[in-house]
Amino acid sequence: MSKVLRCLAGDAAVMAMVMDSTDLVREAAKIHQTTPTMSAALGRALTAVSMMGIMLKNTEDSVTLKIAGNGPAGSVITVADGRGHARGCVGDPTVDLPLKANGHLDVGGAIGDDGMLYVFRDTGAREPYVGCTPLVSGEIAEDLTSYYAHSEQVPTVCALGVLIDRDRTVKVAGGLLLQLLPFCPEAVIDQVEKNIAAMPSVTEMMTSGMDVNAMADTLLAGLGYEIVDEYEPEYRCTCSRDKVEGAFSAIPSDELLTLPDENGETKVNCNFCDKVYTFTTADLKRIAAARTAQN
Repeated sequence: MSKVLRCLAGDAAVMAMVMDSTDLVREAAKIHQTTPTMSAALGRALTAVSMMGIMLKNTEDSVTLKIAGNGPAGSVITVADGRGHARGCVGDPTVDLPLKANGHLDVGGAIGDDGMLYVFRDTGAREPYVGCTPLVSGEIAEDLTSYYAHSEQVPTVCALGVLIDRDRTVKVAGGLLLQLLPFCPEAVIDQVEKNIAAMPSVTEMMTSGMDVNAMADTLLAGLGYEIVDEYEPEYRCTCSRDKVEGAFSAIPSDELLTLPDENGETKVNCNFCDKVYTFTTADLKRIAAARTAQN
C-alpha cells in the first residue's frame, strides 16, 4: 500500500510531505504497459500529483498536472483527488531511451525541455484554477519546483524517484515535497538547506530500507515536526458507463447513430485505466431518443 505523511515542522513554518508511491506506480505501469523510461516519467508525475491532491482543501476537489514537452513521450497527464488517489496516462508509453551518462533513466529526454507544465485545480468553482510555467528540464521535479516558485510564489523543494528493477518492473517509487510557509525564520531555512544538501536521493533512501517515517526524520532533522495526516493513496480511475453516456450528449444525434461499426458496436476506451465500454446501436438510439425527449 502506498503511503503519504503530511507534516508541519519548525514551529509550523514548514509543510512537508513524504511519499512511498511504489504500489500506485506499479499499478500504473501494469495498466499502461510502459517501458522503463515511461514508467519513471509517469511514476514521477503520479507521485507529484498525489501529493498535490492532498494539499487541496476538500477531498472531493481535484488537481490535474499536465506536462507537455517537445520530446517523443508526448504529454503526461495525471489527476488526483483530495485523498491523493491518482490516475494518469502518457502520450506514447512505448518510448524508451538509452540511459544517461550517470546511469539514470532519461526522463528529461523523453519529455523534452521545451514546453509547458500546467496545473488545473477543480474546487467546485465555476471556472477551475489554471497555472502554467515553461519546462526547465523535463525531469518533472525541477519543473514542479520552478512552477511553485514562479506561478504561486511559494519556495518549494521537490524530489521524485522511480527505480526500475532488472525485470523492467517498478522496484521502488516515492517523493517528497517541502514548502516554506510565510515568515519562515532564517534559522529554519538554514536547517532545511542543510538537510537537503546532506540527504540521499529518494530511491537511495527507499532501497536502503527507509520507510516514510525514516525519510521524514531525515528531511526534517533538527526542526522538530509533527505528523498532521497520514494517507494511503491508490491508483484509482473514476470512469464509468454513465460518464461515457454523458460524453455522448455533446455529439449531435445524427452523428451519434453513425458511430457503430459493422458489428453494430461502438467501443470507448478509457485513457486512464484502459477499460473498454461497449455500446450497441440500440444503446445509441436510446441515448439519442432520451435527449430528444428532454428537448
